Amino acid sequence: MTETPHPSTSGPSDPDQPAGRTEPTGASERRGPLRPGQRVQLKDARGRLNTVTLTRGGQFHSHQGVLNHDDLLDGPDGVVVTNSAGNEYQVLRPLLSDFVLSMPRGATVVYPKDAGQIVQMADIFPGARVVEAGVGSGGLSISLLRAVGDGGEVHSYERREEFADVARGNVQTFFGGEHPAWRIHLGDAQDVMTTVHEPGSVDRVVLDMLAPWECLDAVATVLAPGGVWINYVATATQLSRVAEAIREDGRFTQTEASETMVRGWHLDGLAVRPDHRMVAHTGFLLVCRRLATGAEALTLKKRSKVSEFKPEDVEAWQPADESRWTPQALGERPVTDKKARKAARDAAAMESKGRSDDSDDSDGGDDGR
Repeated sequence: MTETPHPSTSGPSDPDQPAGRTEPTGASERRGPLRPGQRVQLKDARGRLNTVTLTRGGQFHSHQGVLNHDDLLDGPDGVVVTNSAGNEYQVLRPLLSDFVLSMPRGATVVYPKDAGQIVQMADIFPGARVVEAGVGSGGLSISLLRAVGDGGEVHSYERREEFADVARGNVQTFFGGEHPAWRIHLGDAQDVMTTVHEPGSVDRVVLDMLAPWECLDAVATVLAPGGVWINYVATATQLSRVAEAIREDGRFTQTEASETMVRGWHLDGLAVRPDHRMVAHTGFLLVCRRLATGAEALTLKKRSKVSEFKPEDVEAWQPADESRWTPQALGERPVTDKKARKAARDAAAMESKGRSDDSDDSDGGDDGR
């Protein structure tokens, strides 16, 4: 199934936008006065965060008192407001990283630190044609869409319809409507990809899936010469399996692997030290480039090594039995259909609430003041 993009519904245009230039999808959600349907983060004096969707006449209740949404609407973010009990809250629009970590989710999201690396290492550029497989909850899709812009294309492939529904709701909530560059396809990427794209017509391929080596032939078919293929995998066994498959195939070159770990620092006067907690391993990134048809990769000169592995060692590291490559065997928690459906309902409700509140406000309804 293919979802056809629709014209952007990202909200009112920017009055400061130069004549003849169309405002990018979602830009109005990221700047200007706060409007109904937009989400804000409220931080109290103890650093506790709450994310709320603003509505005319709405209220945020806590054990510390009541804060009226109308006190925030039509004003800027980056302000400090006081609730009914005199407690202060700092008001800011959530960043993309905040949104991804707080949005409804079915599958585990690609963390912001990895999404940023993917956009950079895969060289996602404005206007690019990108294939993404394993859409999950849509967090990475949002980053890819922002990078390609309205003139690009992001084709997201997902096996489970519930996950596609979760992603659809989250993407539309973040951009304030449907993104014109986004299309969702249901089915196995290795089967559907070649029926959607002409050979050599895709600039970049991003795979976040259990067995990316199963898509090797499909990726080699649709990816343009010089195009980038990047894989996001959770375990070292997956990393080794896909790296060896790419090496043996011969149609790709410049294979590189990495992981990103982020450690924050505590800053308080002269007390400057690493935080006690950090975002360590979340996944590995493996990047390679597509060779032109018929070309052979340059053979690099390396110091000769004598290393032999016993068959039982190879079998333990890369099982020949495909049935052993399961999410549970790789330490992933299975997502039940019930949990996925609930996340889809939550994402759709969040998007629908924002859209209806924005529509009511544009119709000139009572602002509750």
